[in-house]
Amino acid sequence: MKDNPVSVINMEPMGDISSPDNLSPEGLGFMCGLEIHQQLATGKLHSRMPSELYDFGLDEIPNNWPRSHRKLRAAQGEGGRIDVTARFESKRNRSFVYVQSPNSGLIELDEAPPLNHDNNAVDAVLTMAAMMNAKPVSSMQAMRKTVVDGSNTSGFQRTTLVATNGVIDTNLGTVGIDVICLEEDSARKLETESTSDGEIVFYTLDRLGVPLVEIATAPDIQTPEHAKEVALMLGTLLRDTRRVRRGLGSIRQDLNVSIACGVRVEIKGCQDLEWVPQIIKIEMARQLHMYRLANELRKELELPLLPPDRRLDSIPVENRVALSASSKLPFKTEELTNLFVNSNSEMVVKALSMGSVVLGLKLQGFAGKIGTKELDENGAQMPRLGRELASSAKQAGVAGIFHSDELPAYGITSEDVDVVRNELQLSDSDAFILCVAPKWQAELALESVLLRARRAFHRIPGEVRNVVIKKGAPEDGTTTAMRPLPSGARMYPETDIQVLNLELDRWDKIQSNLPMNKQQRLLRLQKYDISSNQVEAILGSELDDIFISGLTENELSSPSLTPKPWASILLDNSRSEISNKSNVPVSNVPWELLALLVYSREKGIITREGIVPLGSKYLLSIDEDFSTFDKKIDWISKTAEIEGFIPADSSSVEKVIDVIIADKLDFIQSKGMAAIGPLMGMVMAKLGGSADGKLVNSILLEKIKKISQ
Repeated sequence: MKDNPVSVINMEPMGDISSPDNLSPEGLGFMCGLEIHQQLATGKLHSRMPSELYDFGLDEIPNNWPRSHRKLRAAQGEGGRIDVTARFESKRNRSFVYVQSPNSGLIELDEAPPLNHDNNAVDAVLTMAAMMNAKPVSSMQAMRKTVVDGSNTSGFQRTTLVATNGVIDTNLGTVGIDVICLEEDSARKLETESTSDGEIVFYTLDRLGVPLVEIATAPDIQTPEHAKEVALMLGTLLRDTRRVRRGLGSIRQDLNVSIACGVRVEIKGCQDLEWVPQIIKIEMARQLHMYRLANELRKELELPLLPPDRRLDSIPVENRVALSASSKLPFKTEELTNLFVNSNSEMVVKALSMGSVVLGLKLQGFAGKIGTKELDENGAQMPRLGRELASSAKQAGVAGIFHSDELPAYGITSEDVDVVRNELQLSDSDAFILCVAPKWQAELALESVLLRARRAFHRIPGEVRNVVIKKGAPEDGTTTAMRPLPSGARMYPETDIQVLNLELDRWDKIQSNLPMNKQQRLLRLQKYDISSNQVEAILGSELDDIFISGLTENELSSPSLTPKPWASILLDNSRSEISNKSNVPVSNVPWELLALLVYSREKGIITREGIVPLGSKYLLSIDEDFSTFDKKIDWISKTAEIEGFIPADSSSVEKVIDVIIADKLDFIQSKGMAAIGPLMGMVMAKLGGSADGKLVNSILLEKIKKISQ
């Protein structure tokens, strides 16, 4: 990352953590970069399987989908070292169950070697690189990135560097694009089940191997709001290619954030762009609070204070502080189960009845420093050490911890607190942590807590953090620790995939055929006789290319269509209704069929009401000969006549309307033009499928106007 502004080096960081909106990015030496991960709308990257996702929960998975049970372990990388993240994950004692979806096979199960890169995915990412003026690499080498959290059956994720040194223009200046990669998405977590021997995590393999483009910006983002703008611009650029997936979970933004007195952390789970500025501001407040806490702890031990800029840190000084922290905070747990046999806490009693124990840990000198829940001026939880300690414990798989700053609470009484303090021989300045879990897990959790408490004497740890999500949305913008930041030891070459050499002709072809941007697409649509609302909706639904194709002879295997009715059917629910009625996936309802139906409607071959039933019947008529346009039209015409969807002539419609008007004359005279809606329903019901809505409306309107005059 780039250096912090020199002006912050010798300045004590200023700012009120209860008012994150008023923290000064420039004054605090703010640095930020983005990582965008976007699913591509192609087949899987290395298996030639379709990238289809199945919206099933664990209880909804069909019984005939196979399941595989695995345990993963960390292995040495190419350099002979084990990645710190992999080592941590392997200590969590978890096992994994993989559900094999219809679009996953031996490659997803890691029982067959991967295939070479999907060409469509490579072209899509090269197109994105060209749109950002990035420099492609001449040889694309797939790499293995160690991942042992279970989300990859192989224990690694395949990623390939495609381009570097791109740039995008923003309102606050240019932002560099450091790297553009093509990688596999991970398996999708379904559920986690806790057992006395560790967690069992259930994954489905439908998403595993779906290609992702990963774009990492330089740390050129200047403010939290600027981060939102950059993320929006990158997301728009990717969608302009029309080669990315849409929908919840198809794109995510990871934030790399630091201030001068803190350390870079990577924040995952930022799917909603509106939350990005809030998440960043809260992280700035957290880093500022932890810096101040570290110096408070150091001052009490008469240790050298942390300088306000991390570039001024001294390794010998930090080593000295680490020795002092280890001496002050030894890892010594005490089993306190007998003290809680008759506890008033239902959660404690329930856990003990299932074989858990209560372990206690003394934190000398930490009374009042762990903190209690307080809210900032925006209603978000203010930073406190207790949340950091709880995050560390939860990484071991426990539900949480109790600490003395927040007790009595949760059914643990003041008498319980006094007994624990006496048992652990605490002074008034000491704090304690309690963990209720199976003994092996409680010990692992308290070891994680202790290491984090020792770390409180230093700057915050560089780590991967996750946005706290409640009920499908961020709770308040706060984050919790997930795992340490990965090291270079996690990456090594993938020997099962050939190096992909980029031919100059391929790159030249991509550069000369770049997709239009949003403004160009808007100008193209504005040439046609459709409303501004339709223009906006077509662009928002990314249907402009389909719309243009329907207006071009033979593009959709039918004569050119009239813009307004073609736009209308693209934007209404006809395609979904045809899908539901025929029990065919909506993606398998071809646009060519919609074009054929619109053409038939405009030529008076079928009624508007016949579009859905005739469309669904067409899809199911697999034995019919639809080899030419004339044969398709002939089938539609004959079927419409049989099914009663031939438009009635105007004289027939007028006769029916006259009968209904004569019967409802008093109603019309009392309601005036407001009677047209109810009368439309009566006429349409009388005429059935042969009614033309436009014709009925036109005749009714004329006749009611005469009566109302």
